[in-house]
Amino acid sequence: MRNDTRTLIAVLALLMTTVAVASQNTPGTLPIPAARPPAGQPAFTAERLARIDRWLGQYVDENRLAGAVALVLRDGQPVYERAVGWSDKEARRPMATDTIFRVASHTKAITSVAVLSLVEEGKIGIDDPVSRFIPAYAQTTVAIRKEGGGVDIVPATRVITVRDLLTHTAGISYGGEPHVAAMYEAKGLGPAAGYGWYTADKDEPTCATVERLASLPFVAQPGEAWGYGYSTDVLGCVVERAAGEELDHVVRTRITGPLGMVDTHFFLPQAKSHRLATVYSSGPDGTIVRAPDGARGQGAYVDGPRRSFSGGAGLLSTARDYARFLEMIRHGGALGEVRILAPRSVRLMTTNQIGTLHWTKGLGFGFGFETTDRFGASSMDSPGAFGWGGAYGSIYRVDPEAGLTMVLLIQLLPNSTDIRTKFPTMVYQALVR
Repeated sequence: MRNDTRTLIAVLALLMTTVAVASQNTPGTLPIPAARPPAGQPAFTAERLARIDRWLGQYVDENRLAGAVALVLRDGQPVYERAVGWSDKEARRPMATDTIFRVASHTKAITSVAVLSLVEEGKIGIDDPVSRFIPAYAQTTVAIRKEGGGVDIVPATRVITVRDLLTHTAGISYGGEPHVAAMYEAKGLGPAAGYGWYTADKDEPTCATVERLASLPFVAQPGEAWGYGYSTDVLGCVVERAAGEELDHVVRTRITGPLGMVDTHFFLPQAKSHRLATVYSSGPDGTIVRAPDGARGQGAYVDGPRRSFSGGAGLLSTARDYARFLEMIRHGGALGEVRILAPRSVRLMTTNQIGTLHWTKGLGFGFGFETTDRFGASSMDSPGAFGWGGAYGSIYRVDPEAGLTMVLLIQLLPNSTDIRTKFPTMVYQALVR
């Protein structure tokens, strides 16, 4: 079985490379010529890139992963693009480079760009109180655990701002903490929403969910701590109120449409449903099992109500599409002739805005991205690199100093593998000049 799988991976790699070269002029795709770095610029060796093939293949051989798509660009040109394993193992459907994935928190960066595009038009101020757009946030509360048990619900010491939401310092979690979980579950959030972040099955507008969230206590005072949660979903409602349009329309007209991201959607068109990868879960022994339907597995991204557009975790995309978005950021807000943001807005996104609140040893957080502030803080990232990941096990990193954009997409929820943490290292080890 192991040899058969490796043979299949090798054949697929050859086929995908052939298809990529043949389709290099297709609208919405990245060009696929061989990368020829200028003298003195970073370069990759074929021998070391082949290590990534073997490394990815091992996860499939050992049944710890059904399949993956990996894409690495250097100065905008692919130096590595592979589809390995299976999009649907039981149906024997091979993974392909155009397979569509649930990218979960990759959505956060795109929603943050939508916010900043409205900042540039004067419709949103970075330090505006959120209550300017969602009055329910004028007076929020915080749940404080008492010694010996119990919870005190106290008023927030100040209003939450757009800046707090962009940097995840609003005190808003996903409602899974023991002292608030029951309250969140009672209102259809936290444990009632799968792992907390899932809303694709909700038959209500985005802002209705976000307004209900405001009635719940948060877990930290605004500005006092970095905490991961519904902040970017709240921003999705802020975008809708400021733009006067639903979030999916704003994203499509301002970002994905202009960038040619033809396979990036909140809900998948029926005609593309055969390209959606299946979700698997890491079992108790580390091998995969097919995930169930519903919030903790396949989700309602094809047959759902199509009313809730989660700014924090709702999008589906392909490796090439998401790489186009990242290349726009790497180029200071523009891709080719298409400008989405001004360079200084991008700088706000990609530089640390919160000091040591996120981590004290060299990682910061900007307006939508985790930032690498010193060499060694995140794999082999150069200072100035940035990125994040998604709940289904995916990861992306951009390293402007090296001219690198990396995307690894998988569908594993929960994910007990180390594939996400090792992927950047496997890319950097192949970079020898």
